[in-house]
Amino acid sequence: MKILVIGGGGREHALVWKIAQSPLVETIYCAPGNPGIANLADCVHIPADDIEALLDFAQAEKIDLTVVGPEVPLTMGIVDRFQAVGLEIFGPNQSAARIEGSKSFSKDLMKKYAIPTAAYETFTDRDAAVAYIKAQGAPIVVKADGLAAGKGVIVAMSEEQAIAAVDDIMLDKVFGAAGASVVIEEFMDGEEASFFAFTDGRNILPLASSQDHKRAFDNDEGPNTGGMGAYSPAPVVTATLHNEIVETIVKPTIAGMVSDGCPYSGILYVGLMIKDGKPRVVEYNARFGDPEAQPLLMRMKSDIVPVLQACARGNLDQDAIEWHDKAAVCVVMASGGYPASYDKGFEITGLDAVLAMDDVYVFHAGTSFQDGKIVNTGGRVLGVTGLGSTVAEAIECAYSAVDRIDWKGVHFRKDIGKKALNR
Repeated sequence: MKILVIGGGGREHALVWKIAQSPLVETIYCAPGNPGIANLADCVHIPADDIEALLDFAQAEKIDLTVVGPEVPLTMGIVDRFQAVGLEIFGPNQSAARIEGSKSFSKDLMKKYAIPTAAYETFTDRDAAVAYIKAQGAPIVVKADGLAAGKGVIVAMSEEQAIAAVDDIMLDKVFGAAGASVVIEEFMDGEEASFFAFTDGRNILPLASSQDHKRAFDNDEGPNTGGMGAYSPAPVVTATLHNEIVETIVKPTIAGMVSDGCPYSGILYVGLMIKDGKPRVVEYNARFGDPEAQPLLMRMKSDIVPVLQACARGNLDQDAIEWHDKAAVCVVMASGGYPASYDKGFEITGLDAVLAMDDVYVFHAGTSFQDGKIVNTGGRVLGVTGLGSTVAEAIECAYSAVDRIDWKGVHFRKDIGKKALNR
């Protein structure tokens, strides 16, 4: 088989790494890829959002299966374009991808099908949004309705902070067109977890549990980011809770999408808030999480390619995924200043030293080749992922590798996985 993976971040590196292990696969292309992916696949210099160029490449190379990593091409309709010319592609079509592309769409879906989530209202008028905030009080959550690279959610602890967030989004357009409307919802406290399930639009195949760390700094402080680290399994998701999530959230979501005429195929990511053993939906995403994909795919024992194919073909009949017994922890190494402005172009040292280590893999996210050296070019730069017989051992493995890697201004959290140990 020839497979094309679209994207160039840590999630796509993890997908390529896992796909490369399949005996079904002869050649992997990745567009645009990155220096880490280049060790496993042929990188093609086509941006992930250049749908027509990607389509031309897939047709010319007779690609058997295309796997879409990031959300932007999904919301732009890449799946529709590929399917229209008979190409197999993994991911939801444009209509279904609204589950991530529009917060108001997803909230309305949850309300319609009684899927547990926070109370909310959607606003296109700034003054109406401010009046609602004053009526509800704080803490309260303000979300840009559209895609904002994981940064369009502001948990406001005061009314003033919430109003400032509305002004940033709706007046100052800090997230561009994503802020044409805002969703304002009740603050949910508890412990977050990430839940993933493969689906062909009818059948579902749940993955192991995982937990992301959204805030930039230790102890869940600082601004929201795209994710500063993740681990799997997540003890907060017990076997009982796992079943409840499937029955009360995942199945009604997939069935609701069918009922609404936009069946959802691909990987469904459900961001959860868990309190007193009960799950509520924070948000949906239409693709693998980044960085959750890194520890999940390192733990996955089953061949991923038949699952991806079955989802794309609409014939997913596999009822379980086999997992390695080990736990996995991913620590994101970021550029200093992220998620705000940061300097780039600094040489990354220590990668060769980590190559010699057992049970650890470095997934590249924001890196490039420059004058023969690997340098930082993104906010989140590397996802250093370690395995261990327990979460504690996986933490030790990951951080021992992190300690060997360096560049000017590097920043990372030092408490990834700590919540698991507290349990």
